[in-house]
Amino acid sequence: MVYGPSGTNAPASRRSRAVTAATFMLSWAVLLWLLAALDTGSGTIVGEYGIEPRQTDELADIFPAAFLHFGWDHVAANTVPLVIFGFLAAVRGLGRFIGVVLVIIVVSGLGVWLTAPDGTNTAGASGVVFGLFGYLLVRGFVERDALDITVGITVLLLYGSILWGVLPTNSGVSWQGHLFGLIGGVLAAFWLRRTPPRRAPRAGIGPSPYS
Repeated sequence: MVYGPSGTNAPASRRSRAVTAATFMLSWAVLLWLLAALDTGSGTIVGEYGIEPRQTDELADIFPAAFLHFGWDHVAANTVPLVIFGFLAAVRGLGRFIGVVLVIIVVSGLGVWLTAPDGTNTAGASGVVFGLFGYLLVRGFVERDALDITVGITVLLLYGSILWGVLPTNSGVSWQGHLFGLIGGVLAAFWLRRTPPRRAPRAGIGPSPYS
């Protein structure tokens, strides 16, 4: 076994992060489907914990609403992009990924709470989906990382059509959640960007102590 200069087995570390990210996202998807199964037919859970705008007691529902859905079609539409975007974001580190998701949920949820029409009830993981999409788009440019820039461009080419979802084109879809989720992802890319390691000064560079 050969270790690099840092003293860690880099390929093994990357594999471990990939396995961790995949396991986490698949577990998240299973949770969404279990919650949808528990709520099948009645809609009691999503009715209770969805976001109803501009009611102060609904602010706490910002978090559970991101995991609840209005039926099988709704959860199915969100599952695949959530797992793909989530894996691509989480493979860089699960701790930071959780922070990114929390920022997205808060920004998306508050946006819905402030701007959604009266009498509506909003729930679903699509705000997180749009947030992770936005995060992946800009992360590489924010951190000046060539690999992440490539990932962002690839995601844009393959899934860029979802950006139409931030426009008010469908009265039954929360474009507010999509739009503010996207904004939350971009903000998270800036707020939670990696700090580049400081380089040690080269030997012989700098002022001489005898000058």
